[in-house]
Amino acid sequence: MTFRDILTLSWRTVRSNKLRTGITVSIIAFGIMALIGIITAIEAMNQSLYENFSILGANSFSIRFKERNIRFGGGPNSDLKKEKKGAKKEKNSSLGRVISFDEARNFKENFRFPSSVSISKFASGNSTIFFEAIKTNPNVRVMGGDENYLLNSGYVLEQGRDFNKLDIESGRNVVIIGSDLVRKLFKGKSAYAVGKIIRINANRYRVIGVMKERGASSFLALDNIAIITYNNVRRIFSNEGSYSVTIRANDFKQMDAAVGEATGVFRQARKLNIKEADNFYIDRSDSIVETLKNTLRYVRYAAMVIGIITLIGAAIGLTNIMLVAVNERTREIGLSKSLGARGSTIRTQFLWESILISLLGAGIGIILGILVGNLASMFFKTGFVVPWAWVVAGVLICFFTGLLAGLYPAMKASKLDPINALRYE
Repeated sequence: MTFRDILTLSWRTVRSNKLRTGITVSIIAFGIMALIGIITAIEAMNQSLYENFSILGANSFSIRFKERNIRFGGGPNSDLKKEKKGAKKEKNSSLGRVISFDEARNFKENFRFPSSVSISKFASGNSTIFFEAIKTNPNVRVMGGDENYLLNSGYVLEQGRDFNKLDIESGRNVVIIGSDLVRKLFKGKSAYAVGKIIRINANRYRVIGVMKERGASSFLALDNIAIITYNNVRRIFSNEGSYSVTIRANDFKQMDAAVGEATGVFRQARKLNIKEADNFYIDRSDSIVETLKNTLRYVRYAAMVIGIITLIGAAIGLTNIMLVAVNERTREIGLSKSLGARGSTIRTQFLWESILISLLGAGIGIILGILVGNLASMFFKTGFVVPWAWVVAGVLICFFTGLLAGLYPAMKASKLDPINALRYE
């Protein structure tokens, strides 16, 4: 009997036991779907991260008082609360103390590297913006910046002007708004918005500029933002918390040199002696992506555990079903042997029955997993994602699962005595 004949007979047997095959295939498909689905979703998230955070600029970095605290959920103001809480705890400590206004300004005045330097301060993540009778949801991010903030953050003016020296030094109530606010408050009319008076919470501001749309992002509210001057944040909002300094090198090739120079200048601004370690954090834009990817790694591990546990259960179930099949087909095996079928042929047939059932589950699970996982790609607005490496891995895993699950039943079937098998029942 040729291999093709064995495979055809195995497939015919699998098709003839629809209920038993369906149950086993469903169990295997569920495990593979969970594994491939979560991996596909993670790949979509990673792709979204690279697309969205690349806009921060490969040639820019920030100086922060401590490492960025990134976590999912917790509300728009959760990071600020953690920062303020951390600032209170570390206020009297030499490590991780907040960056003061004087330190930030001292750095900007003394940093001579060919670059643009921006001082910024977080004001609020849950502000409401009013224009006449129209208002936004209480989820607008308000940032304090300077004349270089738009450039260093990747924003481009569409209408109006940037901050000037008088705006910054006086801290007067002027604001540059994002395109989301223009749509909500001014029906998308950017030119009309310039010069109008809006309210941020209870304070009146004159709109001096409107920024071009940056695009929707699942991780950053890029256009739902109002930018005021950092001195206005100090005067109107709060002087607590830390300032941030962003440096945008003129040439990407000079990034390492810029980071080294900035570290030395900021150590002087912090008045650190040569024996003291750095008590601030250099935050390169690509490090944000890596931090989030490390978080997602644990989700991938969880998916692997779920898939493995499900496949172990499926392998046990498949072994039991194949043992039942051996008992049900004892007379058939005895007849085949009496007609000259060898033990190796019987063993190969049962092994392939087990493998085919497992591969059926793999095929259905992979298709469902990719479809389910790409719901995440729709949410994150990325392209259709197919994790080919994991698809191949899923097929191989199911192949060997079917092989191992069918090994004992196949060995048992191949060793049946034909005379006893023919007298069975």
